Amino acid sequence: MDGQGAGRRMTDQQTIADYRSAALDRPGAVPPPPGWPDPGVPWHYGDPHAEQRALAGGAGAVDLSHRAVIRVGGPDRLGWLHSITTQHLESLGAGQSTTALVLSPHGHVEHELHVIEDGEATWLITAATSLEPVLTYLAAMRFLLDVEISDETGRYAVVGEPRREVVPGQVVWLSAEQFAHPEGADADSSRYVPVRPAAWAVREVLVPRGDLAAYLDRAGPLAGTWAWDALRVAAGVPRADVDTDHRTIPHEIGLVTAAVHLHKGCYRGQETVARVHNLGRPPRRLVLLHLDGSDAREVTTGAVVAAGERTVGVVTSVARHHELGPIALALIKRSTPLDAPLTAAGVAAGQEAIVSS
Repeated sequence: MDGQGAGRRMTDQQTIADYRSAALDRPGAVPPPPGWPDPGVPWHYGDPHAEQRALAGGAGAVDLSHRAVIRVGGPDRLGWLHSITTQHLESLGAGQSTTALVLSPHGHVEHELHVIEDGEATWLITAATSLEPVLTYLAAMRFLLDVEISDETGRYAVVGEPRREVVPGQVVWLSAEQFAHPEGADADSSRYVPVRPAAWAVREVLVPRGDLAAYLDRAGPLAGTWAWDALRVAAGVPRADVDTDHRTIPHEIGLVTAAVHLHKGCYRGQETVARVHNLGRPPRRLVLLHLDGSDAREVTTGAVVAAGERTVGVVTSVARHHELGPIALALIKRSTPLDAPLTAAGVAAGQEAIVSS
């Protein structure tokens, strides 16, 4: 089966665009509201704060079965993926995982790939909205190399768990080392993110779709994407399908070394990555906003961030944390002072640096 085959279908009648997880039929499961970035899977099961506390304590599982799954086989696969993405992949060993980006020719973030090597094939987990464009990109870049691209979304589901360790016998992606340690994992990443607000030590497990319900039953207390996303936001971890726009470069959102290798051969967008890293500073930076919880006005993704009368940025992710209250990620102008009073959609907001100014 190639990238154009029947595996693209979630079921015989249902495509990834209108996917609805069977977990939504479980007692207490609440579907996401319109516009939520994770459609088709449970938003919560009645108590999102309790679900967050369980996840923060290392227990539970989250249905992420709306994510897209791609398998790349063939003997040339790792060297080929190495050459067309931002990450060093040619020496990725069996059982290892990492994160890579697909950039535009000008170095702007287009897609995020969670990459896992199992010794026989390389698996890519990506956002549902990235499935078609990533398949198209891979097919266009294949040339005469011995690689096989297949969409496995119809066969495999993704489950998120708050543990950063492999599962014997299963394909597992682990969050980047740079996200798992708030103090920074290496000098290059620490240059952009000296201290992360919290750790994001998680895994994504590929489960055959026919086994998904049983796996969720065994995995412990279920949590929805509300809780999962709130912990991600609190840790200052960006999502390429949520926290970027058409001009975002990896440096602005703290993905250098976590998803961008600085010492590898050419790839699309590398010139911009190298130029900004060696000669300049990114024009914007990712910050964590602590929103005024006493204000009844709602802050949503896309809300304007202002310093006085001056627009300085935009909200990219919004969450309600079980301890921090309402929080958000925002991309703001690098020149904005860290102590500048900000508002988001008119709501007072204090900023906590993620990417260094």
